[in-house]
Amino acid sequence: MLMSSGNSEAKLSYGPNGFRVLRPGQHVFCAVTGDAVPLEDLRYWSVEYQEPYASAEAATKRLAGGQ
Repeated sequence: MLMSSGNSEAKLSYGPNGFRVLRPGQHVFCAVTGDAVPLEDLRYWSVEYQEPYASAEAATKRLAGGQ
């Protein structure tokens, strides 16, 4: 029987121009809001902090030190 990654959390390595999948999954959790972000919708992350964000607002809040 084939097992799929289902609705699991992915593990990513964030780079300046994209991210690399270390463990397959469907989503990651925003470091600010805790919201699940599907990988196909992931547009914002921090290379320095190695964390994803659900929106530009969440990224700005975190990077401004307002988490």
